Amino acid sequence: MIVLVLLGPPGSGKGTQAAKLADYLGAVHISTGEILRQEIKDATDLGHQAAAYMENGQLVPSSLMINFVAERLSEPDCQVGCLLDGFPRSVDQAQALDQQLGAQGAKLDLVLSLSVPREELERRMLERSRKEGRSDDTPATISKRFDVYQTTTEPLISYYQEKGLLHSIDGMGSPDEVFRQIKAAVDQFRNV
Repeated sequence: MIVLVLLGPPGSGKGTQAAKLADYLGAVHISTGEILRQEIKDATDLGHQAAAYMENGQLVPSSLMINFVAERLSEPDCQVGCLLDGFPRSVDQAQALDQQLGAQGAKLDLVLSLSVPREELERRMLERSRKEGRSDDTPATISKRFDVYQTTTEPLISYYQEKGLLHSIDGMGSPDEVFRQIKAAVDQFRNV
């Protein structure tokens, strides 16, 4: 079982790269953003709770996310390996993830962090909003999401560096170029 986390600011290409990597590894891709958007669309209890936060560019509270991810990780398909995209988003969530994995006799193996300049991120997100009609990609919401990322999620880079799990990936270039870097990092980890 391999357990990976893919970090990166909004618009860095996490979803695209996570899907490619999950396919390459034969692992389950757990995208908390996609799951939450589907819960909102389906008008579930979790969806109603998450919608108010997401529409204002805020993170869904850790208590909701930790319970949701813990439940998802205990499902049988995750036992072959999983790739977390959009979780953890804070140090307290990272610590909760460590505890949950430990309780299951597993551990986090590798954290890949996509790095992309903010101007490019904003361009990508506005383009995505235009193409996909995502209501959470407005200029005001994008700015708020960057602020939240910097204060809440960016500290994870240091957290995982200190644990020796972080591998930085240059997120500029074509999706295939970025994936080659990711694949090289994962292959190096698997061959150690």
